[in-house]
Amino acid sequence: MTAVPLRWTPAQVIAGLALLGAVFLYFFPPDGLDPRAAKAAALALAAVGFWATSALPEHVTAVGFFTIAMLIGVAPATVVFSGFESTALWLVFGGLCVGAAMRHTGLGERFAGRLVRYCGTSYVAAVGGLLLISVLLGFLMPSSLGRVTLMMPIALALAERIGFAEGTNGRIGIVLAVNFGVHVPTFTILPANIPNMVLVGATEKLWGITPLYGEYLLLHFPVLGALKTLVMFVLILWMFPARIDKAVRMETQVSGPMTGTQRLLALTLVVALGFWVTDFIHFISPAWISLAAAFLCLIPATRLLPAGAFNGLGFGGLFFVAGIMGLGAVVADSHLGDILIGALLKVVPLDPAHPALNFALLAGIATLINPLTTLPGVPAVLTPLAGQMAEAAGMPIRAVLMSQVLGFSTIIFPYVSAPLVVGMQIGGERLAHAARLCLVLAAVTILVLWPLDFLWWRLLGWI
Repeated sequence: MTAVPLRWTPAQVIAGLALLGAVFLYFFPPDGLDPRAAKAAALALAAVGFWATSALPEHVTAVGFFTIAMLIGVAPATVVFSGFESTALWLVFGGLCVGAAMRHTGLGERFAGRLVRYCGTSYVAAVGGLLLISVLLGFLMPSSLGRVTLMMPIALALAERIGFAEGTNGRIGIVLAVNFGVHVPTFTILPANIPNMVLVGATEKLWGITPLYGEYLLLHFPVLGALKTLVMFVLILWMFPARIDKAVRMETQVSGPMTGTQRLLALTLVVALGFWVTDFIHFISPAWISLAAAFLCLIPATRLLPAGAFNGLGFGGLFFVAGIMGLGAVVADSHLGDILIGALLKVVPLDPAHPALNFALLAGIATLINPLTTLPGVPAVLTPLAGQMAEAAGMPIRAVLMSQVLGFSTIIFPYVSAPLVVGMQIGGERLAHAARLCLVLAAVTILVLWPLDFLWWRLLGWI
């Protein structure tokens, strides 16, 4: 009997190296590193290695994270399992229920039929149209998680309507257009994302500086919003090429009146959208609005979902989101992020004589720590150190504070961003596709958009 040689994929090799590094770090921590921080660093290295490479299914890695975290006592259970209390997890659940209801009632198909008229003439038009709609929605809805929950079921129905099956380039491209469109460019719109608001809150509390909506938009949107959207459009078409089969029948009109269940679901979405848009008035989290919509869908009397639908929703994505949130909580609880930033600032060559280098280094620091702290953790960790960094760089403290936006809007791994994870889960496509786009987009951002942004800041007098 001939032995079959064991073949390792690149992803498995990287994940294996991360695991070996984690084991070494656990048993042989660097001198002076707090034992609890060393445990957190080892656990984070292993989890990041497996999530970034998808060497194991994401929910399996999450269960492994929970298990090992409790076995080695890296943090209390309330910290490790805090992800199950996170709003992101319940937005995923709500999105899964609403998406299933849109498929079951046919409302998603009806919306898609309307979109075909404008976005269904070609794959280019579909990707471009969905990107544009997603970015514009960032000016209306203050939560990217709410935006992706609303848009993704419609995008999936559009993909099905124009003949793109699950796993095809066309469907992946449409999912990515919505997922990245509702989130990445909207870091440049002040109330549109959680990291933005964390930055505003920390800046006001620690430095007495209140960023203004128009000032923030003018500084960031032209390059990191508009130009970055154009870059995403080109990259999606290049990385996931597709063509709509002309033989596919694309009706521009939806025949017949809406059914009773479609009207009820449409009313539910309108009410939910109204609450999402006005959250600055009532302060109800988008997650609880999404959960209320899911509850209505699950009530048998509404007939918005078939009997037994709850068991078929798929809960792997919920464990994945909870694992990511739990990792961020463990890192914060161990003060690992603070330790890493302190070490970085000792070796980073900030110099008032080199403003371009300072700009790149400050953005680079914020980018490098987001895989450990997740995106909302970047301003939480860096804002208290802004004075020290401003003095070393010879830059205004306002510019140092705003440089964080370059970091938390440059996403290297999708797992650091709850909206990206949520979108891929609702979209039903592998996170590895988002990971590929993240890496290429990050490279283009650093090499092309950051230099352009530096010139834009110079033109506006910020540097």
